[in-house]
Amino acid sequence: MGRYLLRRLLQLVPVFIGTTFLIYWLVWAVPGDPFAGKCGERRCPDQYIAFMTDKYHLDQNVFVQYANYMKNLLQGDFGQTFSQQEISDIIATAYPNTLKLALVALAIEAVVGLGAGVLTGLRRNGFLDNLVLVSTLFLIALPVFVVGFVLQWLLGVQWHIVKPTVSSEMRWSELIVPGFVLGSASVAYIARVARTSIAENRRADYVRTAIAKGLPMRRVVGVHLLRNSLIPVVTLLGTDLGALMGGAIVTEGIFQINGIGRSVYRAIVTKESATVVGIVVILVLVYLVMNLLVDLLYAALDPRIRYE
Repeated sequence: MGRYLLRRLLQLVPVFIGTTFLIYWLVWAVPGDPFAGKCGERRCPDQYIAFMTDKYHLDQNVFVQYANYMKNLLQGDFGQTFSQQEISDIIATAYPNTLKLALVALAIEAVVGLGAGVLTGLRRNGFLDNLVLVSTLFLIALPVFVVGFVLQWLLGVQWHIVKPTVSSEMRWSELIVPGFVLGSASVAYIARVARTSIAENRRADYVRTAIAKGLPMRRVVGVHLLRNSLIPVVTLLGTDLGALMGGAIVTEGIFQINGIGRSVYRAIVTKESATVVGIVVILVLVYLVMNLLVDLLYAALDPRIRYE
């Protein structure tokens, strides 16, 4: 296991370099004047453009720019915006809010999605099974912004069950509805995947053997059946954390959450490429770490999997 972990960590290095370079190149290669609108309605003075171009090395090729960026990044320096604001401060302010929202969404996915999948997988073709299938199809078909606006209007405006927007304190209770909105499609996918996995493994030999031995059904399901059926679900949950954080733009906009989604949107509108790159680099790290953790969880869930 130790050698496998070391090998996987070493493999993350070229993957990280390749993905961050591709992102850096795509962002900085976007056509357009990066100084447009920086000086109001009038064009920025040539002296200002020359100074900023030299400061941010915009006259150098993308390979030199990326090398300088990575050298600073390894020292914890994400750079500055054109307005001299530290990008690390933007990330430090917005990232915890989005992470908190994504964790709530992930918990809802695990509890609601997995619970629905297990119940329907054990009792297929019943009323509950058909209800879950129709509900999940409904959630998959609806865009996130529709689910968000409907729940905000019903629960916040009409019925006054929750506040229509999230306060600056970002209390956990306030994030339940936005978390469900953010993870609504993933809840549906996890429920369907868990249902299929439970139904397939229920016919496996080891389950029939456990039942034949007279083990309680709760133990058969909780220890034998569920443990082996969790592998595809864990894969979805593990890789979904980065997707939730990166896809929170719409949800954060609806519920007025100051997270990285809104920060990325503002950076794109104002052409602050360095901010976009810095935030996406964090998301890449989340993806890589979660993929590694998922691989390690495989061995814990299935004893037949061994890493050497």
